[in-house]
Amino acid sequence: MIFRRFTPLVEGLSLDEAFLDITGTGRLFGPPCALAQRLRAEVQGECGLACSVGIAPVKLVAKIASDVAKPDGLLEVPSEAVREFLAPLPVGRIWGVGPVAEKRLVERGFITIGDLAAAAPERLRALLGDDGDRLARLARGEDVRDVTPHAKAVSYSEENTFADDVSDPRRLGDTLL
Repeated sequence: MIFRRFTPLVEGLSLDEAFLDITGTGRLFGPPCALAQRLRAEVQGECGLACSVGIAPVKLVAKIASDVAKPDGLLEVPSEAVREFLAPLPVGRIWGVGPVAEKRLVERGFITIGDLAAAAPERLRALLGDDGDRLARLARGEDVRDVTPHAKAVSYSEENTFADDVSDPRRLGDTLL
């Protein structure tokens, strides 16, 4: 895998996404942006694939930065810019805020991640219980999760778009197998 040429600390997120902990790789590869440019070039050269990269001090922000950089871009969010980067984004961009929680938050005036970051902890606890504390920390860019290179896969997904709508159970079953 190309990613492991840059660091042994690679955590797969999905078939085409991963977190890389590049802490301490500066002497080998230069600053993070230089490493990312090289990584993107190697992915493009060897696989012919676009590669978007988000660089940030924490996983949540790196993931969002990568999404913002799509398609085939690079975005670095330095530590001092994390809160400013997150603030205008919708609350639904935070991991764990699904459609139901997002609706609940928006109905109570929490439209952006910045709204959550500025909220009184008691108010979030009253609304979301213990999850309120977690969401407030994430909204402030405080994501304590490390890159976990040997995490056991908990799911597998794949997308297949048919040329025409398919309702034949046999064809769908064969495709799934």
